[in-house]
Amino acid sequence: MADDKFDPDESHFSDEELEAALAGFEKEFADDSASGDASDADKTADAASAKSDSGANDDTADKASADSGQSMTDDVTGSVADAVNEAMADVVDPSLGFDNELAGLLGNKAKVALIVTRLASAELLAAFCQLSDISAACIGANQGAVAVLKNLDGDGPEAAAKDLTTVVSGMAVILAVNRADKLEVAMYVQGEAGQSFAPPVLFTSTPRFVEDLMLGIVTLNQLKTQGFEVVDSAGLDHDQAMQILANHTKRGRGGRGSRIE
Repeated sequence: MADDKFDPDESHFSDEELEAALAGFEKEFADDSASGDASDADKTADAASAKSDSGANDDTADKASADSGQSMTDDVTGSVADAVNEAMADVVDPSLGFDNELAGLLGNKAKVALIVTRLASAELLAAFCQLSDISAACIGANQGAVAVLKNLDGDGPEAAAKDLTTVVSGMAVILAVNRADKLEVAMYVQGEAGQSFAPPVLFTSTPRFVEDLMLGIVTLNQLKTQGFEVVDSAGLDHDQAMQILANHTKRGRGGRGSRIE
């Protein structure tokens, strides 16, 4: 029977076994160290990547901020332009067009020009305008028919008053012009400008719509809807104008001369 007692000598490693065990530990340490270095390298790479991503995010944020700033600038510019357009819309009549209305505001073109007469008939005044080569819309009134001139450029209104009083010899008219909100009133006789006077003097002796037209309170279309007789000289030709004159001309008593109603 074998002896089962523990032999202390048997627990001792030989030199060869000890060296082999140490070699194994060294290898494990080396592997752990390599693994640690790799882990550190991975951490360094991750940190670098995170920094790169952070830089990219910062660049993106900066670009977004710049884009936002540009957008805000564009919005402000657009808001100013909208404000200007809105302000101009309050003073510019769309039916006249922006360029025409601007010329009127600057005084390069009259805003309104009227020829006031003592004729009662809009049709008769339109006939006279047609024969005088004047483009106008004529409004009938008991206190005197009024021609709303269409040629408002430069001295067009003054030329119309001269032409009308030259063609219709002996007829005196009053020319009222609004240039850049400055009203000018003058009498014309025989193709020449005569006395000038203050607008209130004209307004007290003419139909109410004369003042309203001069101040832009009412339009020609509104007068039409109110029932005023309006005749456009452009709608007449020479023969029609002459026929209107004949219709309004009556022989005087005993065949002496003629008069126009």
